[in-house]
Parts: sequence; structure tokens; C-alpha cells
Amino acid sequence: MGKNIIQKLTPERRELKRKRTELEELQDILTDHELDFATLEAELKTFESRYFQMVGIPMAELDDLKAEIAQILARRMPKDKEAQEVAQQASSQAETSARESGFKRGESQKLEEPEEKKKFKPSAELKKLYREVAKSVHPDLATDEEERAQREELMKAANKAYKERDMSQLESILEDWEISPDRVKGEGIAAELVRVIRKIEQIKKRIQEIKDLIEKLRKSELGQLMRKAQEMEEQGRDLLEEMRSRIKNQIENVETQLWTMIQ
Repeated sequence: MGKNIIQKLTPERRELKRKRTELEELQDILTDHELDFATLEAELKTFESRYFQMVGIPMAELDDLKAEIAQILARRMPKDKEAQEVAQQASSQAETSARESGFKRGESQKLEEPEEKKKFKPSAELKKLYREVAKSVHPDLATDEEERAQREELMKAANKAYKERDMSQLESILEDWEISPDRVKGEGIAAELVRVIRKIEQIKKRIQEIKDLIEKLRKSELGQLMRKAQEMEEQGRDLLEEMRSRIKNQIENVETQLWTMIQ
């Protein structure tokens, strides 16, 4: 029976069936890459937050103290051009560090113990749900610009919900999309075959784009630092805590130097 049905398929129908199978396989690949990218972004964001808390703010305080010492030396040696340049550079560095970390210059700030180490660890259920949403609403499955814009908004909402571990929001996005009348378009084998072929090419292009984005994030300064922290964690060490400890020791030494200068 099944063999007879296959024999009755026209070449167009056989090609459409083959292309649909290829499309489904590529959709799974794309979804996995989208998940990897969203996870990496969330991990970097969490790591960056901890970095600024443990390293950025203490470093900004250290730069501020160094700038204060440089300013004192510059005032004591008003005709020394090198001292003036050093003071200017130190002040500029302190301002940059303060701006990036949120440190308030000129205020005495106690280095508090960091909060418990946090990591982005999505559950298996969350990952599975995100894959389902991405596979359904991804922008590269659109057949026209209007549909693409709609899908892009849904994908942004899905990424936000994933990063916030909001399963109910992901479920809502998927449910709303499944019953959307906008999903039903066109008639006939020829039109469907063209849509499927174009979707395949769009997905292939998007897969490569995501690969490039992931590689770029991993090679970024923050990405490399996070990777080093992960490698050290496997050895039972905490990179950011070690960096923080070294900076705290430097702060104590510079504070002693500053105190000696103003006495």
C-alpha cells in the first residue's frame, strides 16, 4: 500500500517531500545554535556583572586613589611637566574606571563581600521549551518582510524570557503563535516548494551568522576571561576572587602611601 502511494507521487511532490525533510533537519540545527548563542550571551552577562562587582569597582577605587596621589605630587611640583602629565593621565583613567563600574569618585566606599556566585544554568525543560519556540517563530522562516518583522519581535521576547528563565512567557509565545492565522499562506505545490527552498537558504545563512557571532563572543576579551575562570574553577580556584584579593592588597598599600603623604 505504502509503496503504491510513493509510486503515485509526482516529481514535484517527491521534491517537496525531500525539501521539507531537509528543512526540518536544518530547523533543528538552527534551533540548537540559537540556544547555544542565547545561553552564551546570558552566561557572559552574568559573568560581567560579577566581574564588575568583584574586580571593576575595587579597580576603580584603586585608580581613584592613584589619581589622588598623582594630583598631590603635581601640586607639589607645579613646574614638573612629567608630574603634570602623570596626574592628568591618572585622573583620566580614574574617570574611565568609575564610569564603567559605577564607582562614585571622591566618596569613601567599603569593599563589601560579594554576593554568592551566580551562574546562568537553564534547566533541561527551559532549553526544550526554548527550542520549540525558536523552531516555530524564528524570523528566518518568514516568507515576506511583514511576517519577518512579526517573527523578530516574537524572537526578541523569547530570548528575553529564556534569559529570565520565564517558562510561562515562553509557553505563552508558543501558544499564541500556534493559533495565529498568519501562519497559513498560499496554495499549491509549486508555491509551497518555492517557500520551502527559500526557507532552507535563509536558515543556512542564519546558521553561519550565529556561528560567527558565537565565535566572536568567545574570542572577545570578556569571553576569554570567562573561559579562563571556568578552567580555573575546574581546578577548584576562583579567578575573580583571586583578582579581587590582589586589588584589595594594592588598595591597602596605596592608602598607606596616601596617608603618609597627607600627614
